Parts: sequence; C-alpha cells; structure tokens
Amino acid sequence: MSVHGAALKRLANLPRLPLKISPTPVDDLSRLGAALGSSRTLLAKRDDAIPFGFGGNKIRKLQIVAAQALAEGADTLITCGGLQSNHARATAAVAARLGLGCVLVANAVRPEKPTANALLDRLLGAEVRYVGSREARAPGMEAAAAELRATGRRPFVIPLGASTPLGAAAYALAIAELLAQGPAPEWIVVSTSSGGTQAGLIAGCRLHGLPTRVLGISADDPAAALAGEVRRILAGLEELIGAGGGTLADAAIEIDDSFVGGGYGVPTPQSTEAIELCARREALFLDPTYTSKAMAGLIARVRARDLGTGTILFWHTGGQVGLFA
Repeated sequence: MSVHGAALKRLANLPRLPLKISPTPVDDLSRLGAALGSSRTLLAKRDDAIPFGFGGNKIRKLQIVAAQALAEGADTLITCGGLQSNHARATAAVAARLGLGCVLVANAVRPEKPTANALLDRLLGAEVRYVGSREARAPGMEAAAAELRATGRRPFVIPLGASTPLGAAAYALAIAELLAQGPAPEWIVVSTSSGGTQAGLIAGCRLHGLPTRVLGISADDPAAALAGEVRRILAGLEELIGAGGGTLADAAIEIDDSFVGGGYGVPTPQSTEAIELCARREALFLDPTYTSKAMAGLIARVRARDLGTGTILFWHTGGQVGLFA
C-alpha cells in the first residue's frame, strides 16, 4: 500500500460519532452563473444542509473531535467564540445529544434578549460565560476547565472552530464523499477563518492526488496569518495520519483577504450582493459573516474570468442562522 493509501485508511478509521450528517447534496448553480454572465459549471456542496444542530462545517468537525472527548471520558465540552458563534452553537448541540455539559466562553456582552445562535445556545442548555475580548477567550476556557476539574468533573476543551488536526480530518474525509458524487472540480472556494476547514480540504485533495485548487476567502484575518494557521494544522494532520514527511505540510495554500471589508461580521456591498443574488437566483441562503464574503470572492473571480475554465465548487459551510441575529 502507498503512503497516501495507508494515510487514507488511517483517516477513514478515525472514530466518529454516529450522527447521520452526510453525504450532503451537491447542487447546480446554473442560474447564478447565468446572472454572472458565465457558462461555467458552478456547484455548491451543501454542508448548510446537514440535518443535525442547524448544520454547518462545525458539525462535521465535531463528529470526530467529540468522539475523542468521549474516548477520554469527558463529561463537559468547553469552547469559545463570538456571541453569534456557529461553532459554539454546534458544540452545544453535540453536547446536548451526548448528554454532556457545555460551557461556552463568548467575547460579548450578555444580551437582554438572545437571538439566532445565542438563543439556540440557551435552548440547548449551555452555560455561557462572557469575556471582554477575543484574547480573553482562551484563558476563559482554561479557567472554566480548572474550576470543573476542582469539583471532580472531566472537561474537554475544544479550541476555536475545532480547528485542530482532528477537526481538519473531517474535511479531508469529506473529499472522498465529494468524489463519490461526481468528478473533482478545478476549484473549491470556501470561507476560511480559523483554518481547519481549508486545511482539511487541501489535505483531502492532496491525499487523493487531485489537481483541485482550494481557495480560502478570509472572513477576518490577513492572508499571511491565516496561511500560517492552515500550515500548522496541515503539519499536525500529517503526523496524525502518518502521511509522510511534507506530504501535507508542503501543500500550496491560497487565501484571498480582500473581501474582509470593515472586519469580522461587518457586511460589505459585495457580501450583501452575494446574499441577495444567491437567494433570488438559487434560493440558497448565505450568512453575513462567512459564506457571503466567500461567495463575494467567487462572484468577483467568475466575473473577472480568472478561475480557469473547469468546474468551480462553492463549499457552503453553513451559518445561515446568523441571518436572524
């Protein structure tokens, strides 16, 4: 067996929760393409359609990450995010399904009347602790874990976005799912923020020997900083599945940070256009923070005709609950 074959086998054998989340549909976006004046084949991989916990890429990651938590005997999941964090909501949903406690550390002011993901966090029974800045989230998680351990509990801390090598493994696996649904696209365009989803997609393409290029559209951080995170995760995933020196860590990383606009969660004219175009042409709902900016990047490149001539696949990472914030 080749090095890649052995790594793919180890990847496939990683423990997963028995949540029925895949395969998610691949939809044709020809009406969107027509609106852009393009005859290119545009597709969407619909992880927003994952039926559990309002879906999204974090559910796919947590299927593997939370399995590790159970294997270690955890009784509480701890993670962090913003007030409307999709990852926090997904973690709370998984914890509820598994009968585990859940502590969420949010950099926000406690809302008088929670909406969207914050409302779902409360409905799912999560304890939400509020801190004053993004930098205070990691110490807040460690403090919560220490408090729980002191009372005999067994917390499991999940970093922001579940963007760990184990979380990225879920998206390396998802490439096999995509290939079972049709030919490999020339491009995959995806929102990128904490880096794990993009790292997993890059790894999956590399392990399957695909020429597919994975373009991440940043939702917040500069491209150079994000590329460093993606490469760190790739290196960890390479070690996790024994992919061989440099097989994943040396992969090309392509990130476009020109659609961030005023910052994380701040709409831009391009992201607003993307939301409206996708809704009116395809009944496809994007969120204001991640997928709308990723789709704005795809739209701009299709209009500029700079993504080659083959199929472009938009990997929809969910988050549409954010429309109700």
